[in-house]
Amino acid sequence: MASFPELDAFIAGVLGLLIGSFLNVVIHRLPKMMEQQWAAECASLNNADARPAADQAAYNLVTPRSACPHCGHRIAWHQNLPLISYLALRGKCSACGAGIGIRYPLVELATAVLFAWCGWTWGLTPTGAMWSGFSATVVALAAIDWDTTLLPDDLTLPLLWAGLCGAALNWTGTVTLHDALWGAVAGYLSLWLVYWAFKLATGKEGMGYGDFKLFAAFGAWFGWQALVPIILMASVFGAVVGIAMKFTSGLREGGYVPFGPFLALGGLTAMTLSPARMLALVGL
Repeated sequence: MASFPELDAFIAGVLGLLIGSFLNVVIHRLPKMMEQQWAAECASLNNADARPAADQAAYNLVTPRSACPHCGHRIAWHQNLPLISYLALRGKCSACGAGIGIRYPLVELATAVLFAWCGWTWGLTPTGAMWSGFSATVVALAAIDWDTTLLPDDLTLPLLWAGLCGAALNWTGTVTLHDALWGAVAGYLSLWLVYWAFKLATGKEGMGYGDFKLFAAFGAWFGWQALVPIILMASVFGAVVGIAMKFTSGLREGGYVPFGPFLALGGLTAMTLSPARMLALVGL
């Protein structure tokens, strides 16, 4: 069968735009859904009525329809077309004129580019689909962690299992199940040890458990050999951004920067380049 990488990249890129639009919903709503779940669990532990009120509207990734956070205007389907609607509306709500965050089209565009790259590299194959799914999940995790310092298990754990299953089915490239398994183990334990060493030395928590799980997922997708290049690249990204934010007074209260987004950048760099090239980029 003839191969048409340009066509594959175009089809994957269009799909990426649509998926990117949905990722904006995930990024916004999943943390709120988690907060609702925690509140219900706390109420249950306190012997309170944890059941939602009868008139409380459902809130999930599908319901309610998207609306302007400023005026509550329901967004029509033609106002929710990836990139096109943002440009047509000039980045403003059609009802109240409030600005629409630039991150919405950036997430859509980034997802489209990553999907197009996967389509170009692997075609419309199971491998291309696997890495496209990897890209979408990592983009969502990076944005959620930047906003909330949370890396939800609802995303990190399926990402980990997908990497192991993909290796078993030979759908993620050249990574064997053996390397994927030990990559997951090494990824989790390495950051877990760093966490406890830092906590014992300072009495503070330097990172969250979600970082361990995300790094374990990267070990499953890339194999244990890629862990050092990924963590080095993530550290470089984090140091550059952290220093820039410090000089521009952009650090949050407490002077911290979540590490998950930089781990995500390291993982996406490993996908688009290779561990050897990543080491070369950091001078090793």
